[in-house]
Amino acid sequence: YFVSRIIELNGHKPPLTYKRFQAIISRMELPKKPVSTVISQQMETCKVDIQENHDDVYGVPSLEELGFPTDGLAPAVWQGGETEALARLDKHLERKAWVANYERPRMNANSLLASPTGLSPYLRFGCLSCRLFYYRLWELYKKVKRNSTPPLSLYGQLLWREFFYTAATKFDRMEGNPICIQIPWDRNPEALAKWAEGKTGFPWIDAIMTQLRQEGWIHHLARHAVACFLTRGDLWISWESGVRVFDELLLDADFSVNAGSWMWLSCSAFFQQFFHCYCPVGFGRRTDPSGDYVKRYLPKLKGFPSRYIYEPWNAPESVQKAAKCIIGVDYPKPMVNHAETSRLNIERMKQIYQQLSRYRGLCLLASVPSCVEDLSGPVTESASGQGCSTSTAVRLSQTDQASPKRKHEGAEELCTEELFKRAKVTGLPAPEVPGKS
Repeated sequence: YFVSRIIELNGHKPPLTYKRFQAIISRMELPKKPVSTVISQQMETCKVDIQENHDDVYGVPSLEELGFPTDGLAPAVWQGGETEALARLDKHLERKAWVANYERPRMNANSLLASPTGLSPYLRFGCLSCRLFYYRLWELYKKVKRNSTPPLSLYGQLLWREFFYTAATKFDRMEGNPICIQIPWDRNPEALAKWAEGKTGFPWIDAIMTQLRQEGWIHHLARHAVACFLTRGDLWISWESGVRVFDELLLDADFSVNAGSWMWLSCSAFFQQFFHCYCPVGFGRRTDPSGDYVKRYLPKLKGFPSRYIYEPWNAPESVQKAAKCIIGVDYPKPMVNHAETSRLNIERMKQIYQQLSRYRGLCLLASVPSCVEDLSGPVTESASGQGCSTSTAVRLSQTDQASPKRKHEGAEELCTEELFKRAKVTGLPAPEVPGKS
């Protein structure tokens, strides 16, 4: 879609909720189909004279020439180019039964690895046209389902991309950002470095960050887990730092989508359910009970039995010696106490939202997780696959007497647009730990 047209139809301002964005584009015509593939005869009219030393002058430099060491580098997981992108698209759409009966796939250890049909880096670099992908998907579905309209879930991720293009184009920082809550994050370069280098002491988090550094890609729920850990879940470090790390390491780091996703996951914009927290032990265990993913990217832990693979610090000394990995020596101890830290951070977020609610009786929700590992049921690829269960949500304010639906939508739009841009929350002291002086 043309971003300028979306903004124009929304009163010359970007829609700040996905629901509002959907309402706007429902009034617009579908984007035009991309032109047919350019053929050689057409290319012959686009000749440009080049010099003999063209490749020497304009060729792509090697990693060594750029000053990067290449010793020990594994073969690239992602092969670039349009030819590869189109081949992946064809392979992706060969699964006609999957397209016709689409449902969110259940997540397992294999889901965490790069797929031969993955397309995100190719969309990011323009090797694959977003419109081509959309229309190929649309046409196949209508063919298989006899002219039925594809469900939103089938192409919804493409719309999220469009939404963030519209709403988050200029906002890769917190200061001066009119759609972002000004949360008083901590500055902790040492903790940030441990997170970025995969040395937090939590195998699930460290395996994800190691895969990111080695391969340039991680599963979207793995991104959720490490983003929550860095920001509101455990380390209380600004999402801006996460944006920079992802922008450096992710092959599919799309500027607007990257910034928008980090604001979302840190509850700085678009999303307010700060009481949902990814557990760095339980979520990984539910996804991959045997710990194969961790052992793949953290081979020093491969000697631990699955019982201890996600929390090796709890393994008896005899088990650590048998695994040839002593915690605190060969692999770091956990840098935080997750159960305690996450509760404190939820309380900090609760205080921030309470302060914001005083501007106008916003209908916000707050809850403290029970932190009891919920190991029942499969993990699906949705944003609700949390590692810690939560107690029933309670209202912080009931002064807005609008209907529940209108109240929810109005509060979200109002918070992000009007109140958040003028509300700068001052530094809040960390809440006292119950039972401690």
